[in-house]
Amino acid sequence: MNSTKTGFREHSKNFNSEDMQTQIEGKNCIVTGANSGIGYATAEGLATRGANVYMVCRNKERGEAALSEIQSKTGNSNVHLEVCDLSSVSEIKSFASKFSKKDVPIHVLVNNAGLLEYNRITTSEGFELNFAVNVLGTFTMTESMLPLLEKAAPDARVITVSSGGMYTAPLTNDLQFSDDNFDGVTQYARNKRVQVALTEKWAEMYKNKGIGFYAMHPGWAETSGLAKSLPGFYKLLSGNLRTIEEGADTVIWLALQPKEKLVSGAFYFDRAEAPKHLMFAATRSSHAMIDSIIGNLRSFAGLSALSS
Repeated sequence: MNSTKTGFREHSKNFNSEDMQTQIEGKNCIVTGANSGIGYATAEGLATRGANVYMVCRNKERGEAALSEIQSKTGNSNVHLEVCDLSSVSEIKSFASKFSKKDVPIHVLVNNAGLLEYNRITTSEGFELNFAVNVLGTFTMTESMLPLLEKAAPDARVITVSSGGMYTAPLTNDLQFSDDNFDGVTQYARNKRVQVALTEKWAEMYKNKGIGFYAMHPGWAETSGLAKSLPGFYKLLSGNLRTIEEGADTVIWLALQPKEKLVSGAFYFDRAEAPKHLMFAATRSSHAMIDSIIGNLRSFAGLSALSS
């Protein structure tokens, strides 16, 4: 119940309201999956505080509608739409290449785009869809943006929206769920575990680059994604789901805090560092696999390592 609206209300008693009053005029922020849900609330929250926000969305029409709403709600005209299918390595690399020509520093990259698809769907590039968006897309976007993040050092940060669903799932080298009995919920949990382990590894690999890496759990928020992917769960918690603003709260908090207050590589929940492993869940030792997983991801994405 910690992850519900009730939990948020309880935890918010310990929040410091001044933490969210920071203005970030002129800072450049990329938010993936920004046309709805937590991504939308994050883009709006950053725009409200004066940031230049780049909303990365797959669907041009929905993206344009969200962009227009955010500009009119916040009065910030420095909100932009970038159309990119985050299940496609080639589209992400093309987006990164074009964006790099702007030659602007990226202060905040929010890896929010994600999905839970029950059925095995293979992308045109040959990857299982959940993995393609949640893991390979997140990896390719982050690694491709490192040079622009370095330009914003020492104030650059990467925030990845993971999920408490990862607590039950250890890392596995079977990234695309080769088992014939495909289980989308298990695959999603595994994907979210990879995001946490990646964040931990990136913090270690790039500690001298002036970039902070943070993963977070937004709690269970009332999003169309949750309603579609877990309808029974959505119905069960109806009335006690977080708003999208409550789900985005810790993302925005992580974007605003002085970096000395934060722990790079950590996992956050409701503005506080949270454990990455539950007792007896046997997930901790699995993090030793992250090096081989990163090797596979680099190969899939056709990316070479950035010198650390």
